Amino acid sequence: MKISAKGTEILIVDNRNGEDYISITDIARYKNSNDPAGVIGNWLRNRNTLDFLGLWEQMNNPDFKPLEFEEFKKHAGENSFTLSPQKWINTTCAIGLISRSGRGGGTFAQKDIAFEFASWISPEFKLYIIKDYQRLKSDEAKRLEIGWDTKRELSKINYRIHTDAIKEFLITPEITNQEKSRKYATEADVLNMALFGITAKQWREKTGNNKENMRDHASVEQLIVLVNLESMNADLIRQGLPADERLQKLRNIAYYQLRSLESGNVTNKLKQNIQTKLK
Repeated sequence: MKISAKGTEILIVDNRNGEDYISITDIARYKNSNDPAGVIGNWLRNRNTLDFLGLWEQMNNPDFKPLEFEEFKKHAGENSFTLSPQKWINTTCAIGLISRSGRGGGTFAQKDIAFEFASWISPEFKLYIIKDYQRLKSDEAKRLEIGWDTKRELSKINYRIHTDAIKEFLITPEITNQEKSRKYATEADVLNMALFGITAKQWREKTGNNKENMRDHASVEQLIVLVNLESMNADLIRQGLPADERLQKLRNIAYYQLRSLESGNVTNKLKQNIQTKLK
């Protein structure tokens, strides 16, 4: 995905942890379009820059090498001192900067570091970058929310399939309305226990929240699995399986599907799809 600041397009990529890294090569082109690498090199020679980078790494990177950092800092500002992003990364095991080759490559920095670099380039330019970055994240959040709402509505539709199965196979003419309500709640908790490991009552007691449903706080992955569990439980009810057997089957299915979705990083893939549409 990209943002734009004063006519300059700036590429943003995700690292393995879903953290935004902003191209400081693109930012450097605002100062010198012919030699952005030279601009970055001059920035890295600055003692204040190294102080900032070293502090950021010490706060965020347990593998950072402080002795190698101190050696760089000792020579910062000297006429003969030079430092490239690759040398900084390889020598100190830094994670705040990323160097990529090929098309769409260059030097990328974690967003806080990128904003610091932009401030060194031009405080005004930094504000334009931050403004468009905030716009991008706001648009992204709205689209992710729409995706969550879609899964929630689908869950409600499948809930009707689930309750119809309960009504047809578990509700008998002789039971009272109170017993009917208890039956529906019990079956809802079969799903809750299978997916969340807790009943609705236990969730309310634990959170003190008596106004909302715990499913309203579910992740996208959990809602996807819930949609599947509702259909599966309806089928198991029609097959005549008792509640304890259904719970065990559904719990195994929920565990497998959640593990599969989370290992496949569904949320990040959804985010990436949204980002692609934004480009």
